[in-house]
Amino acid sequence: MPESKNRKKEGYTPPPAASGPKVSPPWLVPVMLGLMILGLVWIVVTYIMRSEYPVPGIGQWNLAIGFALILAGFSLTTRWR
Repeated sequence: MPESKNRKKEGYTPPPAASGPKVSPPWLVPVMLGLMILGLVWIVVTYIMRSEYPVPGIGQWNLAIGFALILAGFSLTTRWR
């Protein structure tokens, strides 16, 4: 039965070095904090004004808008480096 040929193994080649640490864009942190603070203020105003403001006529949906703003801010934290 024929024997297989011994192959010469290549030496270890490390992966290419990264170009450096990734950095967040400069607009990310102000927008992230701004959305979270705006959402908090929106919810506080909704509770103080008994759901009549900041947008009159939509009632408790003002709370949903406030929470959506806060969630949008928190979603930006996943891109922060």
